Amino acid sequence: MFKNIIVSNRLPIKITRINGSFDFKPSTGGLATGLSSIHKNNRSLWVGWTGQSSETINDEENNYINQNLKKLKLSQIRLNSEEINDFYFGMSNKCLWPLFHYFIEFSIFESKMWYAYKKINEKFCDHIVSKIDKGGTVWIHDYQLLLLPKMIKEIRPDVTIGFFLHIPFPSFEIFRIFPWRIELLEGMLGSDLIGFHTFDYQRHFLSSVKRILMYDVLFNKVILGSREIIVNTFPMGIDFKKFFNAAKAHQKRIKSEKTELKKQLELHKKNTEHSKLILSIDRLDYTKGVINRLKSFEIFLNKYPQYLEKVRLLMLTVPSRSDVPEYKRLKKETDELVGRINGNYATVNWTPVWYYYREMKFDDLIDLYMSSDIAMITPVRDGMNLVAKEFVATRVDKKGVLILSEMAGASKELYDSVTINPFDLNSMADSIYKALNMSVEEQIRRNTTMQKRLSRYNVEYWANAFFEALKTKSKDENEKSLKKIDKSTIDILSKKFNKSKNRAFLLDYDGTLVNFHHKPEVAIPTKDVISVLNKITNDKKNKIYIVSGRDKYFLDKNLNIPSLGLVAEHGHYIKQPKSKWKQNYSSDNKWKQNFVPIFQDFCDRTPGTFVEEKNNCLVWHYRKTDPELANIRVVELKTVIKSMLSENLTMLDGNKAIEVTNADVNKGTIINSIINKNKFDFILCAGDDISDENMFKALPNGSISIKVGKKSSSAEYFVKNPNELLKLFEFLLNK
Repeated sequence: MFKNIIVSNRLPIKITRINGSFDFKPSTGGLATGLSSIHKNNRSLWVGWTGQSSETINDEENNYINQNLKKLKLSQIRLNSEEINDFYFGMSNKCLWPLFHYFIEFSIFESKMWYAYKKINEKFCDHIVSKIDKGGTVWIHDYQLLLLPKMIKEIRPDVTIGFFLHIPFPSFEIFRIFPWRIELLEGMLGSDLIGFHTFDYQRHFLSSVKRILMYDVLFNKVILGSREIIVNTFPMGIDFKKFFNAAKAHQKRIKSEKTELKKQLELHKKNTEHSKLILSIDRLDYTKGVINRLKSFEIFLNKYPQYLEKVRLLMLTVPSRSDVPEYKRLKKETDELVGRINGNYATVNWTPVWYYYREMKFDDLIDLYMSSDIAMITPVRDGMNLVAKEFVATRVDKKGVLILSEMAGASKELYDSVTINPFDLNSMADSIYKALNMSVEEQIRRNTTMQKRLSRYNVEYWANAFFEALKTKSKDENEKSLKKIDKSTIDILSKKFNKSKNRAFLLDYDGTLVNFHHKPEVAIPTKDVISVLNKITNDKKNKIYIVSGRDKYFLDKNLNIPSLGLVAEHGHYIKQPKSKWKQNYSSDNKWKQNFVPIFQDFCDRTPGTFVEEKNNCLVWHYRKTDPELANIRVVELKTVIKSMLSENLTMLDGNKAIEVTNADVNKGTIINSIINKNKFDFILCAGDDISDENMFKALPNGSISIKVGKKSSSAEYFVKNPNELLKLFEFLLNK
């Protein structure tokens, strides 16, 4: 069993079949480097797919692979060719990837792919659950595994789960298109900590949570019943020293030690002494803005002819998903555009675009970075873009200019780059001119600033920052769980319950006995609720009161149990067991005529809201409205109400509701009167809302107070939801 498990779609290793055997080469990528300090722990494991189809590996070979992976503290998830096609190439890369990068037209929504996506996430879940320690930590990475956090949390609530998304999270208007959007969001919310590269992605995610799931969001926290999910920004860095030191080492190499590429680049520089080299490096992906980059370079050559034969664009594109039709079309369009530019502008001694379609070794990559005067990194949408950071890291002499798209996550950090809009081709062309004419002093100033940031906030810093935040979240949860009703607490309550002779149950209704509903009239008690209430009232030792903000007509209709005590409108009306309703407080309700027009006006201006008028209360409900608009309107309405309140009136800020009622009557005053008339030796009080805090505060010492939902409260204990409260009652009654 393992204390920490890292999870990604692919393991940080490349397995190659050579002469009937297998070669294992650990990845040197940014993620593997950043997580090395966590992964090297003796009780840590990395789970993922090897990239191999299970049909191509027999049992003997698979055992051999597993033995070698075990030495590296890796564990594989096996996928067959159909699963790879539907899960990886299908849902992950033909649906989620384009959608999250705002390429809606490329997104394919097929049920078959979605079912495969769920199946593989479940396969990951089963594997992880079987290997994680009690109270362990799981850190999940990226868009292929968005359902995994919830799956693990449901089986192992004791496990602390972190999730990091390495690509953009789209705006609400884009994300809402996804057919299985609810399942995807709920899957992510199985996490305890969710990380994004930029605040924009964090904001988009929280907006979708509020608007689609209608969950409460408090700053960077999602309130989900008894759970608080932290959502924060952790911009990923690079291994700065690796690139900076490599550049210094390459700078000192003698001729015989230099790569062939470096020799060619130096020869070019020698033959074209005053020419400038613009570097473009990307995977061949429609998100990288390759076509717009080429078009802007063409505009530059036409707009600034003085730079003909003096500037070259060296474009390296790494093959990617070459079997996908969209990528095939992109490759064809790129080839044609390069051909057109070179055909129109090339001379005998000068080719404007040097185009390479291949992978590049690390040493060659360093040589390209160092030999270039300008790097042009202009994705139309990118989660972070580490290439931009790598280029800056190799500027040993602090010279060179980075042109960077504002749509790349890295632009939020590398603000001393020349930032551009990748859709504004003329502006991009002008940015090349600006970069070519930037003074050396200005170049040094900008690169010095950016290097300081990159050297400080490197990939290891990023990984440790996230993991420390995850451990802190785990610690906080453990501290909070001290108030949770567990087995030992139930045993104590049972003993106290069984010894008592005169018991009181004081229970709120909405959110306590039944879950909230967008339509309050639909939130009626279930058969289980009625059954438990009957069981409580059947014992003559028990007295039970439902203390609710509801009106008496609703309570009469839905809680028609003779031995049940009912309190309506927060205490304005009370119905003793087997008795009739009695008005607890006589008041002049003329005040409502001043508030009704105000409340109605806010309803008219805020779609999805409605006014509930009770005898002694006026309530504005906003559960069904747009959360962003609701936040604005709530502040406005509270301000207006406060200016109109008299000493006889008060405002209650409830669960998705604003209420105006009599100041002298609340749930606390009514239960005081109930308790004072009886000599109870056992009192259990439960509620979920702010209005229920008055009950908790009015309870005598020795009472049992239970908050439904883990929110700030003066209650002693909490349960997660109404179902847990009912189970507690069942246990007490059947003990």
